[in-house]
Parts: sequence; structure tokens; C-alpha cells
Amino acid sequence: MANHKSSEKRAKQDIKKSAVNKTNESKAKTAIKKVRDAITAGDKKTAATLLTSAQAELRKLAKTGVIKTNTAARKTSRLASQVNKI
Repeated sequence: MANHKSSEKRAKQDIKKSAVNKTNESKAKTAIKKVRDAITAGDKKTAATLLTSAQAELRKLAKTGVIKTNTAARKTSRLASQVNKI
């Protein structure tokens, strides 16, 4: 356990920040699943609109350091290519 006041504060901040990161990561995963569902249904218009929201969520994760920038770019690229194949 934390022995100093500053380390106690840091421990509290870490708990709060990890909860925020987990929530944002969950939102991104849900957005990706919705895009994939639209792709399997063959609905290009819906998939394209859902793709923009998924891209925004992935960029947000990359900007805050939850995932790496290249990971976000790779996932975005693969989703976009799947939508374009419809």
C-alpha cells in the first residue's frame, strides 16, 4: 500500500483513470462490433456511417494512449477496406 501522501493520491488517480480507459475501450469495441454486424448484413450505407463513429473512438483511444497509434490505424484501415468490399 502507499506510504506517502503523494503516492496515495497517485493510487486514487490510477483507479479513476483506469475506469475511464476501460469505459472508452468498451465503447470502441462496441462500435467495431456494430460495423462488423452491418458488414455481415450487407448494408453498406449503415456500415459507412457506423465506420465514422468507430474511427473516432479508435482515434480517441490512440490519442489518450490506451492503444498505440499504429494499432488504431490498422484497425481503422481493415474496417474501411471491409466496408468498401460490400
